[in-house]
Amino acid sequence: RDYKDIKALHISSPGNPTGTLYEPENLKRLVQYCEEKGIYFISDEIYHGLVYEGKERTALEFSQKAIVVNGFSKFFCMPGFRLGWLILPEERMVRQAEVIIQNLFISAPTLSQYAALEAFDYEYLTTVRETYRRRRKLLYEELREVLDIEVMPEGAFYLWVNVERYASDSYEFAKKLLEEARVAVTPGIDFGKNKTEKYIRLSYTKHEDTLREGALRIKNYLMR
Repeated sequence: RDYKDIKALHISSPGNPTGTLYEPENLKRLVQYCEEKGIYFISDEIYHGLVYEGKERTALEFSQKAIVVNGFSKFFCMPGFRLGWLILPEERMVRQAEVIIQNLFISAPTLSQYAALEAFDYEYLTTVRETYRRRRKLLYEELREVLDIEVMPEGAFYLWVNVERYASDSYEFAKKLLEEARVAVTPGIDFGKNKTEKYIRLSYTKHEDTLREGALRIKNYLMR
């Protein structure tokens, strides 16, 4: 099917909120379709490095015309440094990006840039990925008997959980969970309209002891 009014396609793999990863062949087909139709392909690769099943692939493997977005907030554990990068296929786009950036915040903070250089410690980054892998397993094991976790995330650091047997409105469910169990989750309706009212998103970015306590509070709340 051809779409004549599309100017750009933006995807994230692994994605938020499900943590699912595009199969290489599917990613390749999307990238090449966009190139053939003159559609800008924007690949948000902010969760690259945080992949537990399979291997992430950059869109640049399939086309030199892809636009790649990345940063230091996820895999490098530097969310407060507000630092990232763009890979752009054309010189004119580089200049256009420079104009926008200069008007928004002039330049990236010097201290953040020095910190980013030190962040490329691949031994440490391997430890980061394995830490998230343990947290993913812990939260899944703690909650799978009381919550419907339909898909084990392949990457990122989220669980996408079906709460339909407890509520029909994920926002109200999240609100009550916060008020009564003191656990903060993200209602699925924040992520579009594809039956998202049935889901919540959990994040496993906290220490394992905190995750255990949070899981216990959720279980106690649901089994009252």
